[in-house]
Order: sequence, then C-alpha cells, then structure tokens
Amino acid sequence: MKRLLPFGFALLLAAVGAATLPAAAQPEAAAAAPVAGVRRIADLPYGPDPRQRMDVYLPANARTAPVLVMVHGGAWMFGDKAAASVVDLKIEHWVREQGFVLVSVGYRFVPQVDVAQQAQDVARALAAVQSQAPSWGGDPSRVVLMGHSAGAHLVALLAASAPLARQQGARPWLGTVALDSAALDTAALMERPHLRFYDRVFGADPAFWRRVSPTEQLAPGTAPLLLVCSTQRRDGSCAQARAFADRVTARGGHAELLPQDLSHGAIDAELGLPSGYTSAVDGFIRSLR
Repeated sequence: MKRLLPFGFALLLAAVGAATLPAAAQPEAAAAAPVAGVRRIADLPYGPDPRQRMDVYLPANARTAPVLVMVHGGAWMFGDKAAASVVDLKIEHWVREQGFVLVSVGYRFVPQVDVAQQAQDVARALAAVQSQAPSWGGDPSRVVLMGHSAGAHLVALLAASAPLARQQGARPWLGTVALDSAALDTAALMERPHLRFYDRVFGADPAFWRRVSPTEQLAPGTAPLLLVCSTQRRDGSCAQARAFADRVTARGGHAELLPQDLSHGAIDAELGLPSGYTSAVDGFIRSLR
C-alpha cells in the first residue's frame, strides 16, 4: 500500500478541506440559521442509533413538492447534518425560493461502522424519506439525492449499486448530485499515493475497496448523475469524476461533469448562491422533473 508523506497543513486543507482533520481538530460547525417561511422537523429517526437521524425543512403550504435529500461530508469520520455550510443556502434557494422539501441526513461514523454500513444508513434514510414524504407535503416520486465529499462518495455508491439501496427499502429516485468526491474509484485511490486518513477509513483489504467503490459497483440502469468537481484540488477529483462519467455513459446511463473553480469546501457552502454554478445544478435537477 502506498502512502503520501505529509506535505503541510495548509496544502492538506486546500486539497480536501477541513474534513481531513481528526475530529478533535475540527472547529465546531456553525448551526444553520432559521429561515422565514420554513419549518424544521429536527432529528427525525430512521434507525435506532442516535446518529441515524435526519432534519426536514418544509416550505409553507407544501403539496406534492419535490424533495432534495442532502448527505453531509466529513471524511466518513465526523460531520454535522445541521451545519450552516451544509444546509443554509440550500434551504434559502431550494426550500424558501423554489418550494422543495429539503432533508439533511446524519449517519454513523467510522470506526463505529464501516463505509459499506454508512451507505446502508443513507439508503435507509432515503427509504424513510420516500415513505414519509407525503406526510410533509412532498412527492416521493420526485426525490433527488445529493452529497458532498464523503457524502458524495456515499450517494454515488448508492447510485451505482441499486441493489444496495433496495436492500434497505429504497425505491428508485430521479437522479443524484455528487459534490466533489475524490473516492469514486476507491480501489485506484488506495493503490496510489494518498492521504493517510484514507487508510483509517478504507482499511487494507482490496476486496473491501472494490466493494465500496462506485466505479467497481457500477451497474447498467443508473439514474442520471451530476458530478461536480473542484478544479483547485490536486488529488484528481475532476479526473475521477470524468472517468466515472465516461463509464456511466458507456453503460447506457446519463452522467454530466461540472468542473468548478472553487475550493472543496466552497463547492458545498456556496451552492445556492446566485451563480452560474447554482444555475447549472438547477438545470440538471429540472431536467429530471
């Protein structure tokens, strides 16, 4: 197994954002601010573990509203479904302005569980959203799955492997938006020089790398994918996204690549601001509807 030697704190942050730091080194995530006209249902359980919770943000008078399901990042080891960078602008843009229901999903972390179990958590949450959406005024047939960083890997894995989602009771959804994952080809990532935290997350077993690799698990019939990547990263995020999109297309699916001149963190935190970036994501979501 190859490892990349430490190359400086600032460069590590620039490469993959604060999500690479140990939990003890993480700054406390700023909580989402209340938004006028939006109601929040906090910590709705979808499983027995305290981390198997989701927050639901509802527009006023929702009826058959589309549903956006967001999965936060955090290097598979930490993160916060209620962090301002995860939900604030998405609430403002999609819930208040466009009338979506937004669901922000929490999940169990490594080392309590492994990455495959985290994907099961997200699939289980998705099944709960599809089941409960009508009670919120949402339309279970109009669900879009989105994730950032580690969350982007998890949603891409579910998109690639429909049986994994079905095993947890999830039904097909309209499409998936993966916000800047560098682990779309997990096996290849682990076989070349890489940041050391990946060893804690993915371990040393090549069979497990393949099991949790969206590239290795990709099957025909994948719902449309939008793969956003940061051109500022130096660890091959855009190259992986391009290769994965090509693989989806070769198998008869539809995948779009959206490179952005934004940092890894800004790919998430600035989505929802008036910009060409937000407009492009809007356009992809509209194409699904």
